[in-house]
Parts: sequence; C-alpha cells; structure tokens
Amino acid sequence: MSDYRKNPIITDIYTADPAPMVVKDTLYLYTTHDEDELVDNFYTMVDWRCYSTKDMVNWIDHGRIFGLSDIEWAETRAWAPQCIERNGRFYLYCPVKKTGSGMAIAVGVSDSPTGPFKDIGHPLVDEGDWNDIDPTVFIDDDGQAYLYFGNPELRYVLLNEDMVSFDEKVGVVKVPMTEASFGKGSHMTGTSYGEGPWFYKRNGLYYMVFAGFAPGERRNEHFGYATSSFATGPWKYKGVLMEEGPCFTNHPGICDFKGHSYLFYHTDELPGGSLFHRSVCVAEFTYNEDGTIDTVSKCDGVKKI
Repeated sequence: MSDYRKNPIITDIYTADPAPMVVKDTLYLYTTHDEDELVDNFYTMVDWRCYSTKDMVNWIDHGRIFGLSDIEWAETRAWAPQCIERNGRFYLYCPVKKTGSGMAIAVGVSDSPTGPFKDIGHPLVDEGDWNDIDPTVFIDDDGQAYLYFGNPELRYVLLNEDMVSFDEKVGVVKVPMTEASFGKGSHMTGTSYGEGPWFYKRNGLYYMVFAGFAPGERRNEHFGYATSSFATGPWKYKGVLMEEGPCFTNHPGICDFKGHSYLFYHTDELPGGSLFHRSVCVAEFTYNEDGTIDTVSKCDGVKKI
C-alpha cells in the first residue's frame, strides 16, 4: 500500500468545501458534492458526503450522510457544512436556500459522525437575506459555542448548550468589516474577506481563516487569516494563508491530527473540472513560534502518518 496520498484526495466524484473533524484517532472529512450534470449552468449540489481516515492516506467513503431531501423547508444549494461533537452527539451545520426565500442555516443531528443526520425541522439562522452561508462552529474551553458565517459580511451567534438554538437576546452579531481586521481587498465590504470562514483556537489564540479577494480586479479566491485574543474579536489581519488557485472559489478547513497540522482546500484539477466541478485537496503545514502561519503552498499530496 502507498505511503503517500496524491491530490485531489477524492477522485470518483466532484467534492468541495472540505470540513475536517477529529474524533479520537480518526479524522472525519465532510464535503459538499458537485453533481456531474448542471442545472441552469450553476452550482448543482443536493447532498453532503463524509470520508474518514486514520493515517491521511487510506480513506473510507461513508457516502451520502445528509441532503436537501432530508430538509422539508429547503429548496436548493446544499453548500459548505461543518460538523462538531458535543455530549456524544454530532451536529452538522449546513447552508441551504429556503423555499421561497434566501439562504438559511440548517442543522442535522446524529449519534454517529457518519450519520445519517436528521434535520431539526426549521432553520437555525434565517435572516431572510443571502448572507447566511458557510457556517463554522467551535466550542470554547468554557463551554460557550460559537457559530460564525457569512458572505459578504462575517456574522456570528452564541449557540446554546443544545447546539440547535442560539442566544436570542444577543441575536445575530455583525462583525465590523475593517481593513485592520481582514485586509484591504476587492469584495463588497472593501476588505479581502469574501466567504468560507473557518474558526478555531490553538494555544490560546483564536483564528479566523477565510476565502478572500485581493485588491484590484476581481480574481479567484485566496485564503487570508486573522487572529484575536478573544473569541468575538477584535480581529487582526495577518496576511495571505494560501495564494489564489485555478478555481474561482475555495474553502479552508484546518485541523491538528496526530501531531501534524493540515489545511484542506479545493481546486478544479480533476478531469472535467471547472468552476462548478471541484475537488478536495490537503496540504500539511507548520505554525511559527508566535502562532503565525507562513503562506502554505498547494502541493501534490501528503505522507502517511
């Protein structure tokens, strides 16, 4: 068997928006799924998939774990998810287009990381606009859970302990979209922040990684990142994490696994790949002593651990 996994790591279908989750000795990877046949020449995505590995080389395909047909109030757009475990249950946060409305965030719940997941029956976040996409979830050391999301603005809610509701008194908080926090860029807010936030904490420092747009003419997305001493900011922009790729979109997913740090992303490099037919990849990287991260290069693949 090979001691090296070549990118893209999933080759039998088109996948995007990778979201890793580590449970004990296993890394679970949740992805979206770009259908082969497009509808209206746009992103055609109807379900979410799960894969797992114990060594970064050999992956198990767990297939479809949740989909639009499981969410009665959803219409289209099974977009970028993230999963987290709490008290032995698993919560999959998924953006979908609500029937007759804009984007909203659904939650699927399961007793297993590989599903099947069951919808809670209503949107968790539904502001009636198009901003409610790309949820990223994190539970802090004090037990407070946070759900960040958004394009073109970054917003968050304070999740209750049940993980399927949030603090209504605080409501949806809009993060100030400043150049100091997210760098100068060409997206709608004037910053480089575009979408796809990935929120986590490491060695007491909070990280907000995101897909963004550089200054100047609209180009493909790169990854930028910001850090903070607090879960709710203020955020301080730290620079480019990964240069823009061959595909217009990208989506970060970061985790530590068995003493190694990994950045998941997607490209359009499989045969037949395109803006609407993407493929998940992964790169290993290291942190500097002060917690900063040098720009990570796209790579051929990763070694077995």
